[in-house]
Amino acid sequence: MAGTSLSPVMAPTAQAEDGYDLWLRYAQADAPRSAAISAHATAIVAPGTGPTLTIATQELQRAIAGMSGTTPALSATFQQGALLLATPASTPALPVTTDGLGSEGYAIRSTMIDGKAVTLIAANSDVGLLQGTYNWLRLAQSGESLDNLDIRSAPKIGLRLLNHWDNLNGTVERGYAGQSIWDWWRLPDWKGPRYADYARANASIGINGTVLNNVNAKADSLTASYIAKAAALADVFRPYGIKVYLSVKWTAPMELDGLKTADPLDPQVAAWWKAKADEIYKAIPDFGGFLVKANSEGQPGPQDYNRTHADGANMLAAAVKPHNGIVMWRAFVYAHDNPDDRAKQAYTDFKPLDGKFADNVIVQVKNGAIDFQPREPFHPLFGAMPKTPLMMEFQITKEYLGQSTHLTYLGPLFEETLDADTYARGKGSTVSKVIDGSLEGHKLTGIAGVANIGMDRDWSGSIFNQADWYAFGRLAWDTSLSADSIAKEWAEMTFSPDPKLVQPVVKMMMGSREAAVDYMTPLGLAHVMDTGHHYGPGPWVSDLARPEWNPVYYHKADANGIGFDRTKSGSDAVGQYAPPVAKLLASAKTTPENELLWFHHLPWDYRLKSGDTLWDGLIHHYDGGVRYVTDMQTTWASLKPYVDAERFAETEAFLTIQHREALWWRDASIAYFQSVSKRPLPAGSAAPAHDLDWYKALKFPYAPGHN
Repeated sequence: MAGTSLSPVMAPTAQAEDGYDLWLRYAQADAPRSAAISAHATAIVAPGTGPTLTIATQELQRAIAGMSGTTPALSATFQQGALLLATPASTPALPVTTDGLGSEGYAIRSTMIDGKAVTLIAANSDVGLLQGTYNWLRLAQSGESLDNLDIRSAPKIGLRLLNHWDNLNGTVERGYAGQSIWDWWRLPDWKGPRYADYARANASIGINGTVLNNVNAKADSLTASYIAKAAALADVFRPYGIKVYLSVKWTAPMELDGLKTADPLDPQVAAWWKAKADEIYKAIPDFGGFLVKANSEGQPGPQDYNRTHADGANMLAAAVKPHNGIVMWRAFVYAHDNPDDRAKQAYTDFKPLDGKFADNVIVQVKNGAIDFQPREPFHPLFGAMPKTPLMMEFQITKEYLGQSTHLTYLGPLFEETLDADTYARGKGSTVSKVIDGSLEGHKLTGIAGVANIGMDRDWSGSIFNQADWYAFGRLAWDTSLSADSIAKEWAEMTFSPDPKLVQPVVKMMMGSREAAVDYMTPLGLAHVMDTGHHYGPGPWVSDLARPEWNPVYYHKADANGIGFDRTKSGSDAVGQYAPPVAKLLASAKTTPENELLWFHHLPWDYRLKSGDTLWDGLIHHYDGGVRYVTDMQTTWASLKPYVDAERFAETEAFLTIQHREALWWRDASIAYFQSVSKRPLPAGSAAPAHDLDWYKALKFPYAPGHN
């Protein structure tokens, strides 16, 4: 099954599982489920043969054949038990309304047509029919009942994108699943089957766009030869409802055509970008637009010319507007010459620009104000720019959460952020309402995830890392879904609907991210990873050129205590939140303990709610994180009878790595903080296996994902 390409329309053959088929395995169902699937798909009736509709019908045939052993025929007439795909244009007398479904939504209903019981998948477009097809197949794979269906679903967020940090030389920045899947060298002529498989996987979870190249962009991406390569990928993705976008380098006009400046208010610069946009849209008529990283981490931008981010974004927006294109302008900015708290800099730069961006600009904001940490408070820009559309940026690839080998399911992190209350318009002003436009009435809405996809056969570096890609897509489509229900869906489709497997796997997944927080960054600590590659602990690092590159900048541990004071007595970052949130965070007593040291520098003897001192509580969190990984190993070992040998062995090995590295995190962190605090360990906690110098001496010059 997993050894076959996803693209061909055929019943999967029994082969070793290697993860290639992701959650679209369509494994043979048990007898009752097989019979139910066959009974509800005796034939497929579809309203045409366009490329998207052909994909939908072939997907149904392949899936039903795999699960039931019977391939339903395409039919022009209704019969009992048929699957009917229809739009108002193809079937004017639809028994369901498609009003409110937009261009991507769908309705699924068990109904009677011409006296025959059928399952109707209805939508306003072929892309909507494809989305409805994947929902029906999700039910079939998960063992849900296919009787009495009455489902309506449409995405609240318009742009649901993957951001690929893929470089033109084939490497992937913060990629832990092998080389880039884009073979730029052989494009545009060779379009291998993996591209269609990639599009199919994304379409199955509602993703409708992909940014092909790294935000740390090269100007070459905008040359004619690379535009042709991007156009070839766009041709593959288009039938799946997926648009392509490009990251751009601000100084491209200077690098490619010798302009003397990249000043956004210079007419020659604006003319260059307009001509470049015209060139791209001639090759890719449905090109989505540009993603921009500017004036951040050394990247050039409009501030180099004493212009604002709005000046830069609006100039690009004017270039793509005649083609209905958009500009996604990243708010991830911090400067080496800015002495202010790094957590404050994006807000300081962007808040004054609220309402000054063009109507086809959306500001892309990371979930937290630092950098994709295991836990961060929600970014203060959410809720602070009511006149500007904001889009979420999550990191699916796990730069700071165990990279490819740690089982740390990100669904709870995504859900935690989306459900966070900004109080921008009173209680209930959640981050999800900011980004879906409902809080302020914005029509341009978006969410992006930095992809964890590479050339590894399993796409994501491990089987369980696939769940993060899946969870991002499902939440991007419907932010009201729970991380728990998504984990259940994923486990049912990826392994089996058998509750003896699903229940322990979901329980294991749901606590895994919190466990990583405990063994890496408990109680609100952040950015204590070793620098550069961000692999493993390095809370002692203090010798890098820029203050905010050093972990000691973030924890400020000394003999008296630990934590970053972001109250009025410190950087006053709490003042960037709405007053009810700021009031809560101003006091250590009312700050959630899982964010305590993010906002407060506290003495080692500070009493936690548990009654522990802060020092003892830290140690207990480190211990608890390691203990959870031990428990995951035990749980996984008990599931051996229910999992194929290949994927069982890989996960078993990766959990062994995770346990070893969780211990390393625990021991190295305790060794360092004990050297500062001079405190004894609480009773029952083991001393680190080595002294501090041993941990400091560890070097990893070839760690993956760092260019």
